[in-house]
Order: sequence, then structure tokens, then C-alpha cells
Amino acid sequence: MNGGAVLLPYRSNRPWLSGRDRKRIAQVLVLVLLVLVAAAVPQGPAWAGANLIANPGLERVDVGGFPVCWEKSGWGDQSFTFGLTGPGHTGANAMQITLATSPNGDRKAMMLENPSCAPNVTPGHQYDLSVWYTTTTANTVMTMFRHDVAQGWVYWTDLATLAVTPAWTQKTVRTPQVPADTDQIAWGVTIYGVGTLKTDDYAMEDVTAPATGTACSAGDACVKGVWQVLPFNSPVRGLHTVVLKNGNVLLVAGSGNDPDAFAAGTFTTAVYQPTTGTFINVPTPADLFCAGHVQLPDGRVLIMGGNKAYPAADGSHGYEGLKDSYVFDPATNSYSRVNDMTAGSWYPSATVLGNGDVISLGGLGEDSSGTVATQYFSQAQQRWLGLGEAHQTWNFWGLYPSMILMQDGRLFYTGSHVFGNGLPGTGSSIYDYDANTITPVSGLQNKDQRDQSMSVLLPPAQDQKVITMGGGNIDSNPDANRLTDVIDLKQANPTYTAGPLLPTGTLTGGIPQTTHQGKMYVSAVLLPDGKVFETGGGLHNRADPVYEASMYDPATNTFTAGMAVDPVPRTYHSSAFLLPDGRVMAVGDNPGNGSFDMRLSVYSPPYLFKGARPQILGLSSAEWAYGSTRVVTVDGPILKAELIRPEAVTHSSDPNQRFVDLPMSVSGNTIGLNLTSNPNIAPPGWYMLFVVGTNGVPSVAQWVHVG
Repeated sequence: MNGGAVLLPYRSNRPWLSGRDRKRIAQVLVLVLLVLVAAAVPQGPAWAGANLIANPGLERVDVGGFPVCWEKSGWGDQSFTFGLTGPGHTGANAMQITLATSPNGDRKAMMLENPSCAPNVTPGHQYDLSVWYTTTTANTVMTMFRHDVAQGWVYWTDLATLAVTPAWTQKTVRTPQVPADTDQIAWGVTIYGVGTLKTDDYAMEDVTAPATGTACSAGDACVKGVWQVLPFNSPVRGLHTVVLKNGNVLLVAGSGNDPDAFAAGTFTTAVYQPTTGTFINVPTPADLFCAGHVQLPDGRVLIMGGNKAYPAADGSHGYEGLKDSYVFDPATNSYSRVNDMTAGSWYPSATVLGNGDVISLGGLGEDSSGTVATQYFSQAQQRWLGLGEAHQTWNFWGLYPSMILMQDGRLFYTGSHVFGNGLPGTGSSIYDYDANTITPVSGLQNKDQRDQSMSVLLPPAQDQKVITMGGGNIDSNPDANRLTDVIDLKQANPTYTAGPLLPTGTLTGGIPQTTHQGKMYVSAVLLPDGKVFETGGGLHNRADPVYEASMYDPATNTFTAGMAVDPVPRTYHSSAFLLPDGRVMAVGDNPGNGSFDMRLSVYSPPYLFKGARPQILGLSSAEWAYGSTRVVTVDGPILKAELIRPEAVTHSSDPNQRFVDLPMSVSGNTIGLNLTSNPNIAPPGWYMLFVVGTNGVPSVAQWVHVG
């Protein structure tokens, strides 16, 4: 073992010692540290019940006066002190950090990222991490890094925000499953606000239960899942679908891409109730066909724009966008008017921000030209701001541009859009509303053939990775592509890299696709087990449906082909979305002949055939504040828990879809779930809370309110 020698050059090479003194000290330290570290650091696989932390009580101190296997870390321009204090929670020592000022950055009490000090871990396992602490500031979090065998040491996640406490308090948090290719983790406590933090008595234990049988007797459903076409049709053309905070589904048609209905003023909406299989018809105040929509923090749905006019027969104008805006209330199943937008919007984006405000970009205006205004809805004022009240770039973003909120509050335009070529330049960019800047992002493949592609923020949202899938071009109308692109938005200068190709499927009549074919109008749905279900789509504009579905795993960046296929074609004006019971529902298909398929399909993923579902037996509160811990009671061992934002999807676009990991503090069947302190990770609103059992099966969701 060479663990002690690793520490010597850093800790014992002091300029005030002679060469002879350094040699003697080194010889002694080699012997001492070899014994001490060998006793403290596990060699080989971790085992349950053992504390895997080296020097957990901070009692062994090196020649520099700091605990062996620990280091001072952080960045920024704070005025700070960092050292040992005593007595600790137990023993003589505790680590103490005091920030007198904190204009930026943070300071961390971290274990050393080296082979002798960082605990060894096993991919797929979970670990309970605990620390005793006191802190005078709520700006304190448990922070974790992992060692990737290819990338080296990388940030993993912030596990929990620590509450202010003057007395020694223990915090225990369960890690997510260790990703593949990870062999060690390092963790500690970060302080990023003015105050004093003390820590002591660290512990880490492998709590992975022994593998149990997961035999499945459901045949192909065990690996493919199964689709069911419901025995009734939708009463409206479901062009726009929103999963409401009560579990019902809002289906908005407006005129439903039917000029005759528009001329007659026949605009329709229905609310589908999955628990009863029934519908409620809702009076619809305007033609909300091809509007934008997003859930507000209180669970109501903001709907912006829509269709003011279909193209004129004489070619004098094309589609015209409405300025109208409405709020749909799930409590009353009714619309109410809010003030008009600053410009007409047909095919606008809609992205909720960390403060609950909404930004809408792109679309067509009242004169059929591209809308270049940045339109901003104030949550506090419940109105659209005027042009002069919102920052303006006067940039055209295209139709239904996919704008995903990043953890720092900026928006990532993924390159997914609708109708024709992408925007000039690289095809994707980062938009900073506050600074009023647009920064190109490179790497998106074949940017002018990503029409009706779909982009999603991958699970978990804390990883800040986005995948863009498929696409085509309705103007040149080539075969749609199988391309995927993945980007890590945590990087200083993020760029897309090519991902795995979408699997091939079959066309109408069972004709196999060739290797160069793909699909547009694709749907991608985040599932409670952390995977992405990809389904639906067509080979050409409003034609040639592709029968294929696959499962994408963000942890391995791979697709599993051969999932069960929806027997109903799902191309233009189709959507797929997650239901609170863990199933996926698909609606719509609008071929080039103007017809519309009113059938509804529901997909049961393979996890629903792999054993009993865990149950959430109790929930301490449905109101969740940022940085807080909420307690749930469950009926058995739990692998992970997360919040999934309910979808509001149309035209292969829902930029607000996200899966937020909830690090766990576990005590038997009582589990503390730790919510991020960053509202840009989990924008305020209603979420579906899922817990996932050790058999990989999710619970039925409970609804919780974040903000």
C-alpha cells in the first residue's frame, strides 16, 4: 500500500525544515500513516455496516496541523478563516469555517480526492452519508464528487441543505445509485453565506440490500411493456395536452386545425379524468389552436396566443397569431382572461423561470411575420409586461423554439423547433435574459433537419444534461433522421456531442426501415425510474408513421430497442406524457389529408410488471420549501425518490419537463427527502412525487407543491 506516501509531498515539504529534517520526518510519517490509513481506509469492495471514512473523527492531524485525509477547498473572494476548533462533537477536534464576507463562491470541508482517502464505492450501490454539525447560516449544503474512471474527479451533486442549529446535530443522507464507471466518491460540507460552520464525526455506510429475485411472469411485457388502446375516443382533437395538478389531463383543440370549425367559431376543450375514464367539456373562449402553455406556480395553466386567422385563399396572408392570453383553472375547469401579450403569438415557446415568471419567445405575429418580441409574464403582477418593461433582443427564435431553463437562470435554446429550417448560425444557443445576450452553442448535427425533433432535460435535472432526438424538414421533406445530440450544460463552454442513433422501426404495413431512416414528430417522456421513453413519429411531413419505441438510459447514454409499439399512428399533432400512476398516455395524429385520429393509447412500462409497487403511506407536508427536508413514510425499502414536473406538451415540445432528484435521509421506513435550494433546478409549482422500490418499481405519485 502506498497511501501514506501519497500525502507526504504535499504535507511534509515545508521550506522552514532542512533536507535532513524533512527526510527524518518523512520516514516517521511513512510508518505512522501507513498504519493509520491502512486501519481507516477500506481496501477492496465496501461492505455494509462499516464506516468507510478515513479519519472520521478528525483526531489524526498531519504536520501542517490539519486532519489527515481532509483538505481546505473552495473558491471565490470571501473573507474567511478555516481550521480546527475544539472540543468537537466527540473528541478534541472539529473543522470550522467562518465566512465574514461572501460576495461569491464557497468554502468546503472536504475529504482528499486521492486513492488513500476517498472511499471506494460500487456502481449501482447506495450509501448513507452522515455528519455532525453546527451552523449559523442556512447557506450550507452537503456536497459530493465522484471519480469517473474516464473523466477523473467530477462534481456529482449537492445532497441536502443543512438547517441552522447552534447545537450539534446529525444529518444523514442517502446517495443516489452510484453511476457506472465510478470507483470512489469524496464529500463534505460547503458553506456559501456569511456565518460559521463546524463539522465532526463523519460516517459512510453501504446500505445496498442484497439482490432479491425480480422474476417476471408477464412474458414480453417484462422487457417491452404493453400498450392498450382505450375503448373510447377523445371528444376533442387533443393538439395540446397538459397534466393538471389533480391528475386530470387538459386536452385543448381550439379549432383543431379545421378551417371550417374556425369559420363557425367552434372551439373545443375537454378535461380527461383517468381515474374514471370520463371527460368534461369546457367552454373555450378563443381559437387556442397552436397556442403556448405552461403551468403557473399555483397549478393553473397559462395559455398564450393561438390562431387569429388561417391562411387566406388568395395568399394575402398566412397564419396569424393571437395576442389573447388566458389562464385555465383546474379547480373550476374554466378559462379566465388575462391581459393581452405584447405581440401576436402562433406557435410560441413558454418557459417558467425560477421565480415563477414566464418567458415566451418566437411564433408568428398578427401580420403572419415572425414575432421578435421577448414576452414576459410577471407571476407577482399576474400580467404580461409591456414591451418597454421587458428586456428585448428583437431576435426571432422560430416556431415553438425549445427553451430549457438552466441552473444559473439562463435559457438554453436546444435547436428543436417546428416548420422548416433552423435559425442561422450553429442552430442552438444560450440566452441570458438579465444580460440580454445570446451565445451560440456548437455541435448540433444537421441543424436544418431538426424540425419536430424533441429535446428534454435528462434525469436528474441536477446533472444539467439535455438530449435532442430526431427531426426532419417539412420544406425539403427528406427522410427524417435518427440523430441524437447530448450536451452537458454545467461545462464552462457547453457544446453538443453526437449521441447514439435512434433505433430503426417499421413503416405502415410492416415495411422495415433502412439504416438511414429516422423520425420526426417524436415524443420523449421522462419516467420515474430515471429513463426516457421515446415513442411515435413519422418518416415524412404528416405522412408515413414509424412504429418504433425505445428506452434511453442517461446513465449509459444508450437506447434499448424493441419496446412495445403503440398500434395507433402518432405523427403530426400527437403527444405522449406521463400519468401519475407511472403509465404513459399518447394522443393525436393529424395526417396530410386533414383527418384526426381520436383514439387514446396508454403504455405500461416494463417496471409495472416486476413486482409490488411501493406505497407512500404518509407525507409530512404537501408544501415544500427550497432547501427543506420533507418526511415520507413508506412500506418497504426505497431505492430513490424524485419530483417530476407534469407535462404541458404539443408539437414535440415541452421545455419544462424535468426530473428532480431527492437525496434521502433514511431511518427504516421513514425517509427524509431533501429538496434542492436552487429554484432554477425545480421551478415553483406542483410536482408528482414518486418513490422507487429496490425492485425498480415506482409508486403511484403524490402531488406536492414546491415554492
